[in-house]
Amino acid sequence: MKEIKWNDRYKLGVDFIDKEHKLLLSTMDKLLRLSENEEKSEWVCREGVKYLKNHSIEHFEHEEQYMRSINYSEYEVHKRLHSDFRDNTLPALEREMEESGYSTESIRHFLGVCIGWVVAHTLTEDLAIVGKKSSKWMDIPHEKESEIMGQTIIQLLQEMFQLQARMISEQYAGENFGKVICSRFVYRGEKKEKWEITLVFEESLLLKVVGTIFNAEYKKVDEMVINIGRYLSRQFMERVRESFPTLNLFELEKENLLTHEQLLDSFDRVPPSCSLLFDAGEGYFAFCASSSNSIRGKIETGINHENAIDAVKQYLDSEKAEWKKQKKKILVVDDSELVRKKIVSLFEGDYEVTEVGSSISAIQSITVNRPDLVLLDYEMPVCDGRQTLEMIRSEKATANIPVFFLTGRADRESVKKVRELKPEGYLLKMMPEEDIKKMVNDFFAKEV
Repeated sequence: MKEIKWNDRYKLGVDFIDKEHKLLLSTMDKLLRLSENEEKSEWVCREGVKYLKNHSIEHFEHEEQYMRSINYSEYEVHKRLHSDFRDNTLPALEREMEESGYSTESIRHFLGVCIGWVVAHTLTEDLAIVGKKSSKWMDIPHEKESEIMGQTIIQLLQEMFQLQARMISEQYAGENFGKVICSRFVYRGEKKEKWEITLVFEESLLLKVVGTIFNAEYKKVDEMVINIGRYLSRQFMERVRESFPTLNLFELEKENLLTHEQLLDSFDRVPPSCSLLFDAGEGYFAFCASSSNSIRGKIETGINHENAIDAVKQYLDSEKAEWKKQKKKILVVDDSELVRKKIVSLFEGDYEVTEVGSSISAIQSITVNRPDLVLLDYEMPVCDGRQTLEMIRSEKATANIPVFFLTGRADRESVKKVRELKPEGYLLKMMPEEDIKKMVNDFFAKEV
């Protein structure tokens, strides 16, 4: 993360609140820069954190005074959120930094939590103060709840993350649509009944959401992104709770990060009562809810203030290990059956390889079974590699699929034409097999 900037999406239209929000973001930006400076002074960081904490508490008081002055109907709920962050979250983060001697890791954890909380809180609860938040769904008939839940989630994805989403499945069963980040929340109802709700972000979608918020481009999920995502997910769930009072999500009992393997295990144990999959344009998003304890015995401890740094680090390590175990998908597109068979035999032991003989078949295959890499013949009849690449890049859902061109021509002019299209790479068909395999292996090694 390079910088934290004010965004007009945060604007309430109440001058003093907007100014204080700008100052909060500016202070966090300065602390972020300090945390990345190896020669930073511990004293400077201590003072910066103290200033941010005091300013946050002062801002809460001013905001609460304003809510009382306009007789805001949700004042008590809003104040409770302030109190929880001030009295529980901030002290726990301070203790963590003190115990680590204000290590870079603990300061970045502190900032990730604060950024995620402040941004999500501003885009939801604060906008509600001035009436910019959508009206709540109330008294929904039981038989319509799945449909209305889908509509509500689409609306929340638009309001909170500026995503144009559409529901594509009402029976999501954990199908693998790429690397995912899964946040699981366990709630207790007033009568002690339990609800498990899991939000599943495709990694590219989470990176896009965080990048949009901070006007930056992120290519890798790290501890900072995970922590921001956790608190955005919490605020998302607060909006769901408001929209569906009949769910009776009374108290958050536990939060976990799940690997894709653990998500599938939960579905095997107890199929979710509501499991919706959305195409959010920049990636996929799933909302899964179950009224039973589906992961009993699999996850011992939830994430809390004391163990968050280690829990997030362990999660990233386990995700990396799990992803390494999964075979990457390669699509080979070439009009020559001989070339296809050669490429398939070269990679099928280490990768999941699919072959097609035309550009139309390639587009159909990509739609049904999204590959991690396309090996695309440049010189096909009817629709050549250039046109096929243009079709792949013309759709948002497929534009970021990496493509290597396969070409039989090694002369300078032909290679220049291929490189001008800016594929991720190109392979000469006459190259030794070990060189072709090494280039593909090296590409995937960089992606992990």
